[in-house]
Amino acid sequence: MSQRIITGVVLGLAACLLIYFGGTVFAVSAIIVFCISLHEEYQALDRAGHRAVSWPTWLAMIASIPLALLFGASVVVPILIGASIITVACVIFRDEPRLEDALMSLLPLYWVVLPGLAVISLSLVSPLSVQRTLIALLITVPVLGDTFAYFVGSFVGGRKFCPAVSPNKTWSGAIGGMIGSILAAVIVRMVAGWICAPTTTLPGWIDCIVLGIVGGAASQIGDLMASLVKRHCGIKDFSNLFPGHGGMLDRLDSILLMALVLFSYRLIFFS
Repeated sequence: MSQRIITGVVLGLAACLLIYFGGTVFAVSAIIVFCISLHEEYQALDRAGHRAVSWPTWLAMIASIPLALLFGASVVVPILIGASIITVACVIFRDEPRLEDALMSLLPLYWVVLPGLAVISLSLVSPLSVQRTLIALLITVPVLGDTFAYFVGSFVGGRKFCPAVSPNKTWSGAIGGMIGSILAAVIVRMVAGWICAPTTTLPGWIDCIVLGIVGGAASQIGDLMASLVKRHCGIKDFSNLFPGHGGMLDRLDSILLMALVLFSYRLIFFS
C-alpha cells in the first residue's frame, strides 16, 4: 500500500507540472505517454493470440500530430478513416483473414490513438489559462472519481456494479466515483475563477457540473473497458511500469473516454 501511495504522489506531482506548463511541454509529454500506452495495448493483444495490424495505427498517430498543428483538430477524422480502411484491407488480404484480427487491430486506433490525439489537441487551446483549466478537468475528474470510488466502495461495499467484468466494483463505489468527479469539476472551476483574469472566458459553472457528470460516467466506462480488455487477454496489468499501479494504460484507462468528452466540448465552445 505504501508503494502504491508513493507512486500515486509522484504521478500527482507530474500531473500538476503538466497542468502548469501546458503547451509544448504538455503536448510532448502526452505523445510519449500515449506511445507507451499503444505499445502496451499491442503487447496485450499479442499475448492473447491476436495478429493485430499495427503499422497503420502508428502511422496515423505520427502523421496526425503535425497535421493537427498545421490544419486543426478536424484533420484527425480523415486520418482515422484512412487508417481504418488500410488496417481492415491488410487483414482481408491475408492468406487466412480473421474477423477478430480486423476488429482487434482497430481497437488501439479508437481506444488509444483517438483519445491520445484529443488530449494532445488541448495544447492548442488559448489563452493558457483556459488551456490549464481544460487539462485540469481532463486529469482531476477521472482521478478524483477513481479515488472516491475506491474508498467509498471499500468502506461501504454492497451490491456489485459489473461483476462479469470487474468483480470488485460496487454500486456504492460507482456512486461515490460520480460524486468525486463532480466535486473535482467544481473545485477546478472555483480555483480557475480565483486565479484567472475576470475577462477570461472559462467554462461556466453549469458546463463544469455537466462535464463532471458526463466525464465521470465516461471515466468509469473507460475503466471497465480496460478491465474487459485485460480479462480477455488474461493479464492483471498492462505492464509493471509503475510500482503498485500497473502500466501506463492502467493509469490512463479512466482518462481515455474523458478525453473524448472534453474534446467534443472544446470543439463546440472553444474552437
